Amino acid sequence: MITMLTEAWEIWIAAGLVLMALEAMVPGAFLVWLGLASLGTGAIAVWFSVDFGGQVASCAILSAVSVMIGLRVRKARGPGRVNMPHSGLVGRQVEVLTFEGERGRVRLGDSDWPARLSRGMAIPGKGTLLRVTGVDGVVLVLGHAAD
Repeated sequence: MITMLTEAWEIWIAAGLVLMALEAMVPGAFLVWLGLASLGTGAIAVWFSVDFGGQVASCAILSAVSVMIGLRVRKARGPGRVNMPHSGLVGRQVEVLTFEGERGRVRLGDSDWPARLSRGMAIPGKGTLLRVTGVDGVVLVLGHAAD
């Protein structure tokens, strides 16, 4: 038989565990940070015998701190590192198809890409091999000649 949760700290711990379990089903929703705040509130309620108002205040403070930590962790990973169009393109070798001025098209693998030359580069002829030095939207930025 399942017994009901009777102590406030038990409810905070249960809520924290439920929020963390939900994060596993809905990743990226920051529920893990709120779950950690609830677990922390439960621990505070046990160790310091804080009344309900203090528990709510500690949950609010811990939630704000944990979400700020989550934002810093997300920012530290930086944008564009996972599943971005330019992932893995820099450094790849391309073959020039056509160029008019600084803009043209190149072949990378089995696809044609729009491209532009880095400053100061001479206009390459068809078949010239170059390297991708950057990506600007969907335009490959080309640099020094490939080895």
